[in-house]
Amino acid sequence: MSALGGLAGGLGSTLSPSPAAAAVNNRSGGLDWSDPKDNLWAFGKIWAGYDEPVIGSFYGLLYARIGNKRMIPLFGYEGTGCLQCKWDPDGFLNIKSRETGYFTDLETGEPLKHWYNPFTEETVEVYDFYNDLLGGRLGTQIPKFAMGGAGDSPTLMNEGTVFPDENGEYPFLLPFEQYGEDLLLSWDYTHEYTNPVTPEGWPKSSTGKTITPSEHFLFYVDRNEVEDRSIPAARFRAEFSRQCNWWPFMKMGGSKYQDGVLIGRMFSQKGLPGTQSVRPKLLNYIEKHAPEYLTLPDGWPIQNHRVGTWESYRQDIPPENPDYEWTTQRRDDILAPPTGSGSTAGKGL
Repeated sequence: MSALGGLAGGLGSTLSPSPAAAAVNNRSGGLDWSDPKDNLWAFGKIWAGYDEPVIGSFYGLLYARIGNKRMIPLFGYEGTGCLQCKWDPDGFLNIKSRETGYFTDLETGEPLKHWYNPFTEETVEVYDFYNDLLGGRLGTQIPKFAMGGAGDSPTLMNEGTVFPDENGEYPFLLPFEQYGEDLLLSWDYTHEYTNPVTPEGWPKSSTGKTITPSEHFLFYVDRNEVEDRSIPAARFRAEFSRQCNWWPFMKMGGSKYQDGVLIGRMFSQKGLPGTQSVRPKLLNYIEKHAPEYLTLPDGWPIQNHRVGTWESYRQDIPPENPDYEWTTQRRDDILAPPTGSGSTAGKGL
């Protein structure tokens, strides 16, 4: 999943405010921060934008952590999201996006085609992440993100900063904080679910039965811009961090380093006109190889076939075990990845 990834929503109703939301509302005018629907409206404007697609990006570094040793920078991590939202007649917020994610050379910033793994001393083909369309529908309850399969518990967004009311429900009241004209917002998810890239099918790409990716955002937005309903999208600047198991393309499965962790620190931004939120080098690469990912298709489907890297990898890369039945192969109606190992269907270097 990229830093501008999608969401899965649920039904909800307007309920009592949380202390965090009420604290922001100690002023006149603007949005009613005690109202879940106003919180949801503000979130749609911050995360995406109304009326037309908005393009954002993220960029930074990924570090390896093995045991109690110092972290080692491995490669850059950079990508884009093209997002849009709208209210439907039933009072839900619909969000759709197209996403990219690339691993880049630390020195040049160029997307990597191959990467030398210093732990296994193997050169591997790099897997570029592409999600051709992600569609979600949010109501006035904090969403739960269903990942994995049967037996996996859904992830409650913003666990630790949202709390149940007297009915055990989680109204969509976000932990906004106001400092002068600055509005701050944290947004987190911490997954634990069955690894789509199974050890039985992909013994070198898989790091085990379960994976535990998490992403954490700290948004900085202008309060006046968010509250002005005549402005369809709010500009944000964000700190974005991520921790996860090794990416499948690194081929760490079965090695003595299999249980290591990737930790990333990135910038993220959205809201400048056109493609101005994307760094020029990455923009040139996408315009050359994947220009459709700077656009959105028509319609508002609810789908998440390629919501994360592991889910996409098992669709694009054939099993390493020739006796393992490949039942997750990418459907014909889903765009093939334009670049990376997914575009060559695992044919090798």
